[in-house]
Amino acid sequence: MRMNFHRKLPIPQEVKKEFPLTEKMEAVKAARDEQLKAVFTGESDKFLLIVGPCSADHKEPVLEYISRLRRLEDQVKDKMIIIPRIYTNKPRTTGQGYKGMLHQPDPDAKPDMYKGIVAIRELHLAALREYDFSCADEMLYPENYRYLSDILSYVAIGARSVENQQHRLTASGIEAPVGMKNPTGGDLSVMMNAITAAQASHTFLYRGWEVESEGNPYAHAILRGYVDYAGRSASNYHYEDLLRVNELYEKSGLANPSVIVDTNHNNSGKKYLEQIRIAKDVVNSRNSNQDIKKLVKGLMIESYIEDGSQGLHEHVFGKSITDPCLGWDKTERLILDLADQL
Repeated sequence: MRMNFHRKLPIPQEVKKEFPLTEKMEAVKAARDEQLKAVFTGESDKFLLIVGPCSADHKEPVLEYISRLRRLEDQVKDKMIIIPRIYTNKPRTTGQGYKGMLHQPDPDAKPDMYKGIVAIRELHLAALREYDFSCADEMLYPENYRYLSDILSYVAIGARSVENQQHRLTASGIEAPVGMKNPTGGDLSVMMNAITAAQASHTFLYRGWEVESEGNPYAHAILRGYVDYAGRSASNYHYEDLLRVNELYEKSGLANPSVIVDTNHNNSGKKYLEQIRIAKDVVNSRNSNQDIKKLVKGLMIESYIEDGSQGLHEHVFGKSITDPCLGWDKTERLILDLADQL
């Protein structure tokens, strides 16, 4: 086998014991979990905003960004629930070089998986402890989910992972809402099949155990656009696209039909400023059609302190080192404008 085994890493149970939640943090998370689930069941008409950096690269700017979200949510909390994105596994698109905080807690240093495990848990803990935010993360590696399973209130399955059986089965055993993105090729049946699998119960192998999942009734769709046969970005957030997904849900018999629209990626063609127009367009579609309003539960927005993106070693505080993001001033204005539209 062409692998060098460096060291045995602690199991999630050991890391959780060393870096635990307090009773207050548990209570805050439990309350937020109930609020989010009520949105997906339709008991609450609040609008979800899953917003934050493409990749959580450094603790300090991420927490500075989250502190700003906390102040902003206080202004819109009657209409919105903000879920910060703390994406700790997010690599560059090709998978080459930087692979996210889990692998490299210091993007300028060599990978260190133990330090990475500690860093991602401490970052999520800090958001909950200091700002009362239980957050979202992307599950790139199902076996790593347990390191954060007691902290996360939202989990996303990416476009390149949604066809993977282990991601689908693991999602079926998660208590938090799990968003299943449409694949990069755009086939909505793949996304719907993933949701069907995630909502069902399964027996499978996980972290060396035979486990049985109960099924996740809060598994739902994320529309993120796609790449056509010629490699061009194509969007799927428009009024007609949303009606099409509503029809697929009606035929499926799935629980809690729900869509989150990802305003970046192929919906924007990675032109991050387009997120402003796309977000407003989606809210306008909701306001124009009751079926769409019932279906679309929120938006996913890639945003950080500074506009755009930077090279890996440029060291601009709060500027993405992966995909370009919407800067804070524009993000704040957008969220306030959306609240006025809702």
